[in-house]
Amino acid sequence: MRSTTARIRITILLSLVCLLATVSTAIARNNSAKKNSEVTAAVQAANDNENMRVQGEQRFRANCGRCHAAPQKFPPRIMATGGRHMRVRATSTDEDMRLGLFDSTQ
Repeated sequence: MRSTTARIRITILLSLVCLLATVSTAIARNNSAKKNSEVTAAVQAANDNENMRVQGEQRFRANCGRCHAAPQKFPPRIMATGGRHMRVRATSTDEDMRLGLFDSTQ
């Protein structure tokens, strides 16, 4: 009788250890997948920022560079005010202003 009880306890214990190992592996894989997706998102954001900066620089040259030299880096609030004034005079689009503001404040 005692050997049967001991076998049952050992079987239950081994089953719990296997279950714990399986759950731990699943959690580790999930965390790894989350880290990979976070890294991918960060790289994508950096590429988007660089792309926006380049487009802003190109649009500044096309729209503003005819009359103005590239400005120094000013706070976004000051650059936005200047952009709104020039948007009316230079007939630039909202997208031009947004990209130019992004480039001039980075």
